Amino acid sequence: GTTASIAGLMAAGGAVGHYIGHRVEPTSLPQTVAAFHSLVGFAASSAAVGEYLNCANPVELDKVHLASIYLASVIGSVTTTGSLVAFGKLDGRLDSSPLKHPARDQINAGLGLATLGAGAAFMGGPEMGTGLAALGGSLATSGVLGWHMTASIGGADMPVVITILNSYSGWALCAEGFMLDMPLLTTVGALIGCSGAALTKIMCDAMNRDIVSVILGGYGTKASGGGEAMKFEGETTTTNVDDTVK
Repeated sequence: GTTASIAGLMAAGGAVGHYIGHRVEPTSLPQTVAAFHSLVGFAASSAAVGEYLNCANPVELDKVHLASIYLASVIGSVTTTGSLVAFGKLDGRLDSSPLKHPARDQINAGLGLATLGAGAAFMGGPEMGTGLAALGGSLATSGVLGWHMTASIGGADMPVVITILNSYSGWALCAEGFMLDMPLLTTVGALIGCSGAALTKIMCDAMNRDIVSVILGGYGTKASGGGEAMKFEGETTTTNVDDTVK
């Protein structure tokens, strides 16, 4: 019954992954990883919402269970939209230049506060209708936040962003482990989350990037590139190969 269905779905997913993996060129692996991360985030959010919908009486859920559902949903949503933007930039489907909105940091802060506010309402343990609305609101705002933060980072920094999203996917799995009372899932998620965070720090140091700025969608950097272009003064001297040899 259930075991056979799960095994069948795992086999189908493995076959699709095997097919995609053998068709992807080595130079396209970063964007492929980003695309797969979006699936992990989508699965985490879907499972969390499904867990809440299948609850007989959400008012009776304890705070740990509610927090696990909320965190899995929010982190999964950020991972999904952020990974899709990273895929688009790396694959050339989106403009690789950063989104230079003047109110970039304020937008990110507002979306973050809205997500936390919806989470506070959800953690209050309301009845199904209110709880579902709060969970849906946090899903929407966190999804937009993930899109906007990733879009605000240039294509050259997308490899670092991918490691951050990899870490996020691990923490989403960790939250699901608490939600489903599965220690193995919690352990594996924590392993992925910690290793992704460590790799992010290493890559930021190697690329001379501020890790806080990258995580917060370019916070602390100029949101616009205004001003006059640099002017070069002096005379231009031309040469060729023959003159150089002489």
